[in-house]
Amino acid sequence: MTTTERKQRRSFGRLRQFRSGRWKASYTGPDGMFYEAPTTFALKQDGEAWLTDRRREIDRNLWSPSSGQDDRPNALFAEYSEEWLKRRTVKGRPLKDRTAEHYEKLLEQHINDTFGHVTVRAINPDAVRKWYATCAIGAPVIRAHAYSLLSTILGTAASEGIADTNPCTISGAGNTERRVKIRPATLAELEILVTEMPERLRLMALLAAWCAMRYGELAELRRKDIVGNVIQIRRGVVRVDGEMRVTSPKSAAGSRDVTVPPHLMTLVEQHLEKHTRAGPESLLFPAANGRHLQPSSLYRYFYGARDKAKRPDLRFHDLRHTGATLAAQTGATLAELMGRLGHSTVAAALKYQHIAADRDAQIAAALSQLAQGSGSSA
Repeated sequence: MTTTERKQRRSFGRLRQFRSGRWKASYTGPDGMFYEAPTTFALKQDGEAWLTDRRREIDRNLWSPSSGQDDRPNALFAEYSEEWLKRRTVKGRPLKDRTAEHYEKLLEQHINDTFGHVTVRAINPDAVRKWYATCAIGAPVIRAHAYSLLSTILGTAASEGIADTNPCTISGAGNTERRVKIRPATLAELEILVTEMPERLRLMALLAAWCAMRYGELAELRRKDIVGNVIQIRRGVVRVDGEMRVTSPKSAAGSRDVTVPPHLMTLVEQHLEKHTRAGPESLLFPAANGRHLQPSSLYRYFYGARDKAKRPDLRFHDLRHTGATLAAQTGATLAELMGRLGHSTVAAALKYQHIAADRDAQIAAALSQLAQGSGSSA
């Protein structure tokens, strides 16, 4: 047994679990030869079922060396990628609706025109390099996403034996640097922006900032989610195929409890009284028709408000960025930031640890106080 896989012996056949969590099934046939399943399995039960089928074929004299194999090594990339999307999981969970939609668009608009009619095994590094050279020119983020998706799909194909190796070998092609550095709103700018928003949406902007909440979390926020001074974030809403869909948070870490700063609690209570219908399922920030607030409806007001604050560069999501930066300035640790923001990685939380325009001066003043306290001028 190696450090990368775990083997389990059975009365018939063998199951191996790889570090990725997927399972490989194999057995010794009646001819004494060793046979493996043509694919790995996401669930152990699926591997067991495959072995059970082979055992039944042997018992009924229906077995042949090709039993349990398939012709996927000859499948076209378009066919394989469609199958890949249907069975793709992240940490055991199916793809989120919006992620699946994004992948489908990348395949349709940037990948399948080149590789859709080609067999998976025929795609080589040279073909990938030629495709990448002309893919989504002028749109570096889309280009990086397309390359990353192609690499992931072909990496799965290689792990399943459908391709010899992953032909995506361009270093750094799946990464992109943010061109525009986000500048958090100051407290003065935030005050102007909130004041210029309609009264029924002011709390939405305040919670986006002070509680670092995402638009989708706020649009799905309901009366039952406010428990005392805590907001229980368990759901979000996303726009997919032109409609709003309720879904679980982006990751397991996204399901979290966020404490509302005390100075906002009076505003929360007033909003619940004036702008939220009775009943636990009532949305805090509904559209005029009582359904989920569309992003376009929010931005209709937000654009004017940010102009009044002289921050035409500010996006609504940047208010979450503002709140995260304010939390970091209180001395919150990375672990505390990750918990409040619903992030599962340190890297995601690190990007919010900005230095405000006047923060360096405060640090310098604090250093002087330390020096004076010690009686040293060095």
